[in-house]
Amino acid sequence: MTRIDLNADLGEGFGRWRLTDDEQLLSVVTSANVACGFHAGDAPTMRRVCELAAERGVRIGAQVSYRDLAGFGRRAMDVPSDELAAEVAYQIGALEVFARAAGSRVAYVKPHGALYNRVVHDEEQAAAVVEGVVLAGAGLPVLGLPSSRFLKVAERAGLPVVTEAFADRAYTQEGRLVPRTEEGAVITDAEAVVERSLGLARSGTVTARSGERVPVRARSLCLHGDTPGAVGLARRVRERLESSGVRVEAFV
Repeated sequence: MTRIDLNADLGEGFGRWRLTDDEQLLSVVTSANVACGFHAGDAPTMRRVCELAAERGVRIGAQVSYRDLAGFGRRAMDVPSDELAAEVAYQIGALEVFARAAGSRVAYVKPHGALYNRVVHDEEQAAAVVEGVVLAGAGLPVLGLPSSRFLKVAERAGLPVVTEAFADRAYTQEGRLVPRTEEGAVITDAEAVVERSLGLARSGTVTARSGERVPVRARSLCLHGDTPGAVGLARRVRERLESSGVRVEAFV
């Protein structure tokens, strides 16, 4: 049976401001990428999301980022490797406190935004993130794009790697994400997202911006929680997958 994990970026609020409908999304997804305070999230938010995830049996992942609250972690930054490694470990450790208090644990690590895109091709920054994960201990799995430098470096360091795909993002012919700065980078048509989700889960392919089918074999599928109608779309994706014989389950 085909199996796929559904993950979403959660806890992306700060103080009185909330961006994602964490409670509703946690009734759909199997893995939660929780913001650790650098691009979004604060201590009460992290605690609340960990408690909700633990109650529902959803796996908790540390979504680590550049220190960029003002830019939501989506601005390009040049951070020295030793500093980045320490900050990645710091974020994982902060989330682990709340995960354990909720009776769970941090089960994996996923970079966010500009850092996620940077480590696809930048081996030095990828190595710094991996160093931070290793420093945090527990040999946590890491989530990233297939064929990225990040996953290659992580494998060499002995970390489990998990490939990921995005149903609501446009792809290039090379199987990379189209930058958000370019028109059409985000797929907004709900039915198109549902169909792309099914194709990614069952055949490991997606239609690139050029119209070609490109291989994107992934164990986890990301559903962005900050898009309009995210909860309803996530439910449609899960229902379509399950009705088509795809088993939705966490990868850890």
